[in-house]
Amino acid sequence: MTTLLWLVFLAGAAANSLGQFAGLEDTYRYIGGGIAAACLVLLLVRFLARRKD
Repeated sequence: MTTLLWLVFLAGAAANSLGQFAGLEDTYRYIGGGIAAACLVLLLVRFLARRKD
């Protein structure tokens, strides 16, 4: 699960940052950024839950 979240996070971040140069519309870049942010929050929650045990 963690590996999948990291992969989705990297793909969303890449779409957000490189989308400007690739000519993606802003809407797709915002969606990619939102997905990356959501994955980052989930990764942080998973890390804190594991650390608590």
